[in-house]
Amino acid sequence: MSAPVSTTADLRFWFDPVCPFAWLTGQWVREVAAQREYAVEWRFISLRLLNAHIDYDTHFPPEYEAGHTSGLRLLRVAARARAEHGPQAVGPLYEALGARIHEVAAQRGDETRRGTREFVEPALVEAGLPAELAAALDDTAWDAQIQAETDEALALTGKDVGTPILQFRPPDGRGQGVAFFSPVISRLPSADEAVELWDHVVGLASFPGFAELKRSLRERPQLPSFGVQTGEKGVEEDWHGGSRRQKR
Repeated sequence: MSAPVSTTADLRFWFDPVCPFAWLTGQWVREVAAQREYAVEWRFISLRLLNAHIDYDTHFPPEYEAGHTSGLRLLRVAARARAEHGPQAVGPLYEALGARIHEVAAQRGDETRRGTREFVEPALVEAGLPAELAAALDDTAWDAQIQAETDEALALTGKDVGTPILQFRPPDGRGQGVAFFSPVISRLPSADEAVELWDHVVGLASFPGFAELKRSLRERPQLPSFGVQTGEKGVEEDWHGGSRRQKR
């Protein structure tokens, strides 16, 4: 069973900590939330569980299975942190994990290392949480809850999506709001651009008949983990299937 949904959040954001595009979109959402005084609820979607039916060896680049598995392991820690310290613990923990994953230069073996106690314990401490929560890395008992939240997100958007998934409430607070996969961004907007982009996205997604606006060509994310520094334009690649899949 997934965790109860907040009745006071203005935005709900489903993330896998290893997804670079979820990280960039999440940082943009934090900026918008600060300017608009929105409350954000951070929820879980696992790329490893989402792709459980996929043969990684034939469909993905070699490092993907280890990376997605580490993401699931980190979500177990986040699930335990939420259970023991409340939903307010998730945002700071995601911030600490994401900075260690995406805001540093990539090194060989990162995909596996990110699922270890050595990696997660300093992030827990930075987020003001006990390092002992890292024991959840190997605790598959949390997987049912993570799967339920993954299913919850897909029930809002349909199944042909990935991360991030965002749900926002209409301005008058009525109904269940609008949910969508994306926006997928490869660079962070400025503080002024952030709200302008938000208003455009919300306006488009709020139209009842709107379904999709998409292209698979993307810049490599403007993140140190991809070797792209702020202000640089990343090489454009075709992220077929949203993840540089080798096959559909």
